[in-house]
Amino acid sequence: MKPINILQKEELVLRKNAESVPLKEITSPKIKKIIADMKTALESQTDGVAIAAPQIGVPLRIFVVSKRAEIIIKELKDISEAEMKKMKDLVYINPEIKKLSRTKVQLDEGCLSVRYLYGKVKRAEKVTITAYDENGEKFTRGVSGLLAQIFQHETDHLNGILFTDKAENIVEVLPDNTSKKNE
Repeated sequence: MKPINILQKEELVLRKNAESVPLKEITSPKIKKIIADMKTALESQTDGVAIAAPQIGVPLRIFVVSKRAEIIIKELKDISEAEMKKMKDLVYINPEIKKLSRTKVQLDEGCLSVRYLYGKVKRAEKVTITAYDENGEKFTRGVSGLLAQIFQHETDHLNGILFTDKAENIVEVLPDNTSKKNE
């Protein structure tokens, strides 16, 4: 399988509002290929829990949440390969945040498109989102905690916003675990 490049913060597509996917195209081969490419890119990153289409250069309103997010949320430490295979990445097409809780929390955040920078971002504690799945079925989901943070982060991507636009106390943490303050 050919690796899918995850674009970095300098790329202009990351700063544009993504276009909605026409409903009749949701189940098209073109959209299926984009979703497959997004899943491949996400799977290639051991520290990624979600990805938005603009991050692979596609200016469409789609994001995918990795099954790894479910593992983290449920604190599944000893998950079998069989259990892992049952879990699926979740696809959100044309997502719209319908409700944000008034309660905000300051959370650590990073991004596959802003490599090795991390900071604190204030996010709503709870979120309700509507979207379409890859079969064109509309659904609504209310979440809290990590998923609420992911939904807000990925929706920001679809609106041309990077987490560093909102973050405080940004630090660079290099893969070899050395850390230096970003000036």
